[in-house]
Amino acid sequence: QVQLKESGGGLVQPGGSLRLSCDASGSSIRISSINYMGWHRQAPGKKRELVATITLGDSGTTHVADSVKGRFTISRDYGMRTVYLQMNNLKSEDTAVYYCNAWGSTAWGAQLDYWGQGTQVTVSS
Repeated sequence: QVQLKESGGGLVQPGGSLRLSCDASGSSIRISSINYMGWHRQAPGKKRELVATITLGDSGTTHVADSVKGRFTISRDYGMRTVYLQMNNLKSEDTAVYYCNAWGSTAWGAQLDYWGQGTQVTVSS
């Protein structure tokens, strides 16, 4: 199996910044089959929403939700299964539990989809 460990959440004032980290560990065969990682968030009473994704191949292609574009940046450690979410100019509406997600498929066609436990981000004065 694969475990995703998130860190970096906390309380920050509006306009502040936080950097979330997510590190994958566990089965080396399954970890090597992870091709994408990303961040989702879920605010109280709302559905979980996609925040940003990144491919782990050479391209490192990223996608960022319109709601955070220009403020959030996703990045990765090349060759590792570690991703970061740099969050700048945070707003109260960014308050949510942020979840790391990793997915891919093995050489034999098994679909992989792993989630972290989540880290709380609270934006408040």
